[in-house]
Amino acid sequence: MIKNFLVSLSLLFSIAIFAQSGTPSPYSYFGIGDVTFKGTVENRLMGGVSIFPDSTHVNLTNPASFATLKYTSFALGGNANGTKFKTNFGEDKAKRNTIDYLALGFPIGKKFGGGFGLMPYSSVGYNLETLDGNGYVTNRFSGTGGLNKAFAALGYNVNSKLSIGFDLQYNFGQISTNSSQYIPGEQILFGSRELNRSDMSGLTINTGLMYKTKFGKKYDAYASLVYTPKTTLNLSNERNIATIVYSQSAGEIVVDPQDIDVDDTKLSLPSKVSIGGGFGQVRKWLVGTEITFSQAGYGNRFNVLPGETPPAVTHYYTTAQKYSIGGYFIPNYNSYTSYFKKITYRAGLRYEKTGLVIADKSIDDMAVSAGFGLPLKGTFSNINIGIEIGKRGTKANGLIQENYSNISIGLSLNDLWFVKAKYD
Repeated sequence: MIKNFLVSLSLLFSIAIFAQSGTPSPYSYFGIGDVTFKGTVENRLMGGVSIFPDSTHVNLTNPASFATLKYTSFALGGNANGTKFKTNFGEDKAKRNTIDYLALGFPIGKKFGGGFGLMPYSSVGYNLETLDGNGYVTNRFSGTGGLNKAFAALGYNVNSKLSIGFDLQYNFGQISTNSSQYIPGEQILFGSRELNRSDMSGLTINTGLMYKTKFGKKYDAYASLVYTPKTTLNLSNERNIATIVYSQSAGEIVVDPQDIDVDDTKLSLPSKVSIGGGFGQVRKWLVGTEITFSQAGYGNRFNVLPGETPPAVTHYYTTAQKYSIGGYFIPNYNSYTSYFKKITYRAGLRYEKTGLVIADKSIDDMAVSAGFGLPLKGTFSNINIGIEIGKRGTKANGLIQENYSNISIGLSLNDLWFVKAKYD
């Protein structure tokens, strides 16, 4: 019964993942958009720390973790985002609701564990316009789409302390952009419109290891390493240009649209390495830290971008870094008298230099997070709920500062599958 339910749920949310718009950020204009995947809800609520092996929770960041699973684990996570945009000239707000991941992990014998899943990796969702000195619209820019990842993972327990693993990721998606330029006017606007579309695809192999050992009789120590090599995305590009007439009553009227030949191109996803460590007591408390370094990457989707606006916005990518610290605390995971003592309390913080530099300003992202893991009675399953509050960007040099809050909800369902019955 539960298997049929999970299959139906997976199909439903797979469709939702492809249909959603995952970000309202103007910074999604650049590269492949806003990189939205931050790990499972459990990891996200600890500032992104993902170094702890777990027998009942899927870890989507380090494939070595699949070897530590003792139960089949179905993981689903979503997010409700509210963002306030601030500039030196005004403010605006936006909201988004998204599905962040869908995955299944399972043990394979005593030494192996595997899994597969689907997640949006980046998202494009900007909608901007510029005005002249008289308040007339001169340009409109909008974009939708993003990059998704489907993966299959395998982990192996080398011994009781060391696990290794890898996952094969298929990257795919589409980015569509619309740039319109107008001759200023009060009632009717005349101008030109450019539509661009890129269909993206490519493969990535992600490798990882996890190490755990006893520290004295009471404590445990952990180490984690994940490496992702540079990945090439193949882009199939299309472009259409047209003359447009826009009015408040009739909307946009397209005149004489024409398809323009453009080259198919390649785009690089930068290599990345994450290293972390932690210390604590299993099923009691743990604290850890993780550092991630990424090479400069991305670039333009098209070889030539004649007339693409705004030309005055200069940007480039440099090496990115992310620093995370976080952990959890369980008062008494085996309590028979108090449900609240069985709750997992999580908290963390992170600071990230995204690698994107615009108008000589680094676009940095920092956030604090906290939440709960609520066990479901009589099972190893749980619901994880929490909030992340952060700030990205700056108002300096005419840029945009984003103050955001993310309310995250994750579902982790666990059961014994593939177990041979002892009696018929």
